Amino acid sequence: MTTMTEASVREFKMPDVGEGLTEAEILKWYVQPGDTVTDGQVVCEVETAKAAVELPIPYDGVVRALHFPEGTTVDVGTAIIAVDVSGGAAPAAEQPAPAAEQTPAPRPADEPKAEGSGRQPVLVGYGVATSSTRRRPRKGPEVPVQQASTAIQTELNGHGAAPQAASAVKERPLAKPPVRKLAKDLGVDLTTVVPTGPDGIITREDVHAAVARTQAPQQEAPVAAAPAPAQTPVSYDTTRETRIPVKGVRKATAAAMVGSAFTAPHVTEFVTVDVTRTMKLVEELKQDKEFAGLRVNPLLLIAKALLVAIRRNPDVNASWDEAAQEIVVKHYVNLGIAAATPRGLIVPNIKDAHAKTLPQLAESLGELVSTAREGKTSPAAMQGGTVTITNVGVFGVDTGTPILNPGESAILAVGAIKLQPWVHKGKVKPRQVTTLALSFDHRLVDGELGSKVLADVAAILEQPKRLITWA
Repeated sequence: MTTMTEASVREFKMPDVGEGLTEAEILKWYVQPGDTVTDGQVVCEVETAKAAVELPIPYDGVVRALHFPEGTTVDVGTAIIAVDVSGGAAPAAEQPAPAAEQTPAPRPADEPKAEGSGRQPVLVGYGVATSSTRRRPRKGPEVPVQQASTAIQTELNGHGAAPQAASAVKERPLAKPPVRKLAKDLGVDLTTVVPTGPDGIITREDVHAAVARTQAPQQEAPVAAAPAPAQTPVSYDTTRETRIPVKGVRKATAAAMVGSAFTAPHVTEFVTVDVTRTMKLVEELKQDKEFAGLRVNPLLLIAKALLVAIRRNPDVNASWDEAAQEIVVKHYVNLGIAAATPRGLIVPNIKDAHAKTLPQLAESLGELVSTAREGKTSPAAMQGGTVTITNVGVFGVDTGTPILNPGESAILAVGAIKLQPWVHKGKVKPRQVTTLALSFDHRLVDGELGSKVLADVAAILEQPKRLITWA
């Protein structure tokens, strides 16, 4: 009978996009065991911390097994689907188990790895050459992962242990950097954790399980002392409350905002400006043949105004390198545009926005917005931003105190444009007015520099002819 360890079976692993992501959630499977797949066919859709992406399979064959059900978060590098490239049908005994039992067993250390055509899948397409990097052999006697795990589990359960197996695993526990950091933060010794991941790798769940085991005895004493309060479970009225798991884009956004707010010392400055002339220019550009088929709106001119202000004050376009203790001044501008999507807030950016003409900038803005609304923004489009614009005015809000996008030095918030009484040429007249707010990292942007940038943006929007004279 054909087994899962034969060379004809390829294990397709959760790919690494190379953007620092360590896990992804399987949103939807497009194939089932027994289905025939072809090279390049999309087999599932996954959601990383940055975007939803479809994964293509890099070979022909028949689906043998789906290792994880929909809704499961899987670490990068973990096998998620098995495909028989010989074309044989999946045996009935190897159909996927129920969702609660679908965790695949660890791969034995001597199992042959499927190299296929030498290509590794990535989240967007495939074709990356196989790396020549090999894991350094572990020191000490060879002990199968399953045997070592069983030995440690037996010891933790109080039934003795196999000293040789335990010592072999304790010597060099395998875990990814984020998992090691989690263990350090929780005070967990990785040598005492039972690995359940592929090839004996310790996962986040393993670390949390180790914490639960150590805390269980401590929690029993209060229960015995005060049984009534401790035994009363916390209940929630599902008709009055809804609990939503924090994951995907929301989880990434939360982590990024907390990290930014408590790492970079924020300063926010405000200015209220008459943008009547800018609004007139917007209407004129809509009739210009150079902008035929392009979306022209106030955000276009606000973005151009910020780019000109950065050109006049280049030191604001920088980032703080904590490790090297250096300020990195960028000689390019990747302009981020905060966008609200059904999956949450994302900030894709326009690469080299500083080098674009006004029509080119309008085209890039239109593509960015439409792609974000369709939920097709790629992870690469959200990397490498230098400054950001967030348009809270579309919600009728006057202004706000925006939080910096991690790794950036400034973010401009644009409020609603409203008709207000304004002193114009010595008389009070109704004018179109808005409020701008600029938040910046006070480690590398002083108050003077931040004020100059904000004042320049306001001056351009008040007199848009400065787009020509200052540029």
